[in-house]
Amino acid sequence: MEENMEEGQTQKGCSECCLKCLSGIPYASLIATILLYAGVALFCGCGHEALSGTVTILQTYFDVVRSPVDALDVFTMIDIFKYVIYGVAAAFFVYGILLMVEGFFTTGAIRDLYGDFKITTCGRCVSAWFIMLTYIFMLAWLGVTAFSSLPVFMYFNIWNTCQNATLVESSNLCFDLRQFGIVSIGEEKRLCTASENFIKLCESNELDLTFHLFVCALAGAGAAVIAMVHYLMVLSANWAYVKDACRMQKYEDIKSKEEQELHDIHSTRSKERLNAYT
Repeated sequence: MEENMEEGQTQKGCSECCLKCLSGIPYASLIATILLYAGVALFCGCGHEALSGTVTILQTYFDVVRSPVDALDVFTMIDIFKYVIYGVAAAFFVYGILLMVEGFFTTGAIRDLYGDFKITTCGRCVSAWFIMLTYIFMLAWLGVTAFSSLPVFMYFNIWNTCQNATLVESSNLCFDLRQFGIVSIGEEKRLCTASENFIKLCESNELDLTFHLFVCALAGAGAAVIAMVHYLMVLSANWAYVKDACRMQKYEDIKSKEEQELHDIHSTRSKERLNAYT
């Protein structure tokens, strides 16, 4: 019977330990981090492959060649965008870890509000700094989302032109790269329904794959915006709780100090009365 009681106490201790560990997880920050990583991975992975597919389409069907000199042409811009994608992936991987760590510390601060944990001014400054930085990143991701919609619009026009050329017989539809600023005004890079490259482009897998990759990249950028908004709500709530906790801690310190002073006064008066009687 004693063995059964010891096993029950052990199981109870393990369950309490597990519940304590689970209560310390910042679930709101965890959800925002997962959403951020998913959005950034979708944007960076699909965006990188979509840019590679764009290079293939330009070289194969539009006969656009890379400039032999170090000029800022469309291929150089695509290479720059790829390097930017590498930097975005690395930067937000680190930033997600930092926000998750901040969520753990803030959750501990709120949970141990009336314990031995002391909320420092440095901690509040770090939380305020993360709020400002996350707000800036949210605006940046809004710009990235708007910019990502441009290639989606361009490929939708190409796809729509292919559909109209298939539905309407003997139609003379053309797609000119100059209207999107991909090539200079002096270069005439257009595809019309009468050309063989236009038919090959409409029947190729590269067009559909690149179009859907850009759509996925746009969805990833939108998910990153939602993650930034979620982080802002979490950080703002944590900062407000920490600020309120600091005020409550100061109030408790002042209250305990006053009670100690009153106790000392009563003790002194009691001693004086006792001495007077004696």
